[in-house]
Amino acid sequence: MREDKPRLLVIEDDAGLQAQLKWAYDDFAVTIAGNRESALAALRSEEPGVVTLDLGLPPDPDGTSEGFAILDAIMALKPDTKVIVASGHGARESALQAIQRGAYDFYQKPVDIDALGLIVRRAFALRELEAENRRLAARVGEDKTVLGTLITAAPEMTKVARTIERVARTNVSVMLLGASGTGKELLARGVHDASDRRDGSFVALNCAAIPETLLEAELFGHERGAFTGAVRSNEGKIELAHGGTLFLDEVGDIPLPLQVKLLRFLQERTIERVGGRKAIAVDTRIVCATHQDLEAMIAAGTFREDLFYRLAEIVVKVPTLAERPGDAVLLAKAFLARLSREMNPRVKGFSADALAAIDAWHWPGNVRELENRVKRAVIMADDKLVVAQDLDLPGGADDPSGAEVLNLKGARERADRTVIRHALARSDGNISNTAKLLGISRPTLYDLLKQYDLHA
Repeated sequence: MREDKPRLLVIEDDAGLQAQLKWAYDDFAVTIAGNRESALAALRSEEPGVVTLDLGLPPDPDGTSEGFAILDAIMALKPDTKVIVASGHGARESALQAIQRGAYDFYQKPVDIDALGLIVRRAFALRELEAENRRLAARVGEDKTVLGTLITAAPEMTKVARTIERVARTNVSVMLLGASGTGKELLARGVHDASDRRDGSFVALNCAAIPETLLEAELFGHERGAFTGAVRSNEGKIELAHGGTLFLDEVGDIPLPLQVKLLRFLQERTIERVGGRKAIAVDTRIVCATHQDLEAMIAAGTFREDLFYRLAEIVVKVPTLAERPGDAVLLAKAFLARLSREMNPRVKGFSADALAAIDAWHWPGNVRELENRVKRAVIMADDKLVVAQDLDLPGGADDPSGAEVLNLKGARERADRTVIRHALARSDGNISNTAKLLGISRPTLYDLLKQYDLHA
């Protein structure tokens, strides 16, 4: 029957209290340890969900050094374990230090069995809830749609995703317009993965990163001897993407002479390699992206209008992160979950001031800036929670839109929608927590969700 019970590790050197706790916690599979060696051995073999830890252990029974050493070891080995620390030594200071080091809760001696039992049961309930959340997240990951890797709760971005899924089934050229760092390559890959070409190659080329003198050979390939250093024939990106999709990032940086050759390919679906005379038929779909204003470039004579219309059979405008209310928090949590596993498993989440700062920042670098800041924070964080200072962001404050809104009712509705989305994102869609954040009742929140057609 032991296997059916939640596993509790009691780290306590007092024999009388050991027996008392073991008797009191008959609902749990209790393991007793009296020192660091036996505690860590039990941690590895039993993998308890919750640990109660007396800070005053030998060889420092009158202090806290040995208890904190064990706490640090538990957090390093099993960071998901809920550790409840008990001590009579400088209770307030010890409590603050224990929580800072990753403890779940603190209890001051002398031990009240009933009160401590309540804390233990609450810790087990929270751990099971977290485990269920991870199971659900994994299940969603397994059953995700083609654009399932796109994390968003904003209608503006959901509309983009739906457009991508529809146009992917056709063979039209797609142009993605948006600021740098908004995720245009992710969407281009989504076009490929949702199309009949998904089994072919997805080839990406950043046109701004290739010198003008080499870009033609990079796109169209070259024959042996075509130029100095061309010791053998090479296929270009267009050929490499035959049967698949070629993503041309920063297409506005293609020089005018090369634009003519690209237009010819789009019209005839054949290419000639640099230094070659043979026409090669190629079946490649083009998806392109740029942050530049191509219409202004057309007016200035730096981008061909006929090429624009060939490339822009379908135009998708990608919103900035600032135009996606609540998404910054959702993305930050997703980045932290992935990056902490890779770089710093001790980090478990964001503090309230960090979430407020993420919400308030205008994100000029968009998703790329957000990921970079979270990565830096995960590496630099000293504690279990990332704070605003780790992100190198000012403390959370309202970020004025700067837009003049003269219709009071419309302004109030927009403000309500924005605040509700932010609250839903911070509470991971939990209705009770969202209502608490907003300072309203659950029925009132349900009415607002229905009124504004929002979903948790």
